[in-house]
Amino acid sequence: MNREKHIIWSDLNLDFDDWKEELAADFPEKSEEELVGLMYEINGEYLEDERLNLDIQLPTPILVCADLGRWDGRATGYKMIESGNIRDCLQSTCDYNEWFIDKMGDLRCTAVHHDGVNHYLYRAIKENVKDSQVEKLQNKLYDGTFTRADITRITRRLGDEIAMVYGFSIPRMNQRAMSR
Repeated sequence: MNREKHIIWSDLNLDFDDWKEELAADFPEKSEEELVGLMYEINGEYLEDERLNLDIQLPTPILVCADLGRWDGRATGYKMIESGNIRDCLQSTCDYNEWFIDKMGDLRCTAVHHDGVNHYLYRAIKENVKDSQVEKLQNKLYDGTFTRADITRITRRLGDEIAMVYGFSIPRMNQRAMSR
């Protein structure tokens, strides 16, 4: 099955109609407003389950490439997840989030907050990459002059490890693309 994305966890588009019947049966004494709150609470607990599922330790840090929606417009930036553990990618201070694997096998997040929408791309630093190469990419991410080739040159996608956990397939990159 060829899908545009595999959602790992989301609270972006929770639909109470999808939850209402089961919640009302389990909690008949609660009002609809209380059931909506319960829906968000239970869904939040599912995020903890996904963090447990994705407790995958990598040998290198994870680079988060950010496209940020701010009150004064869009900006790019980065963050390093030094732990190198995929579970640590599933953290956010935004109001609503959706983590997913895209059709290229990249772990991404759409994060909504009061000023706009952030988009994150999570990539593991390749082994044997020099610190100076990482720093050069970080500078390009910070000043917005990076290209996809800059990112793939020193990082690799996380989708392969994640797809193994959940049992879905993602396209393999061809050998030529992998050697770049």
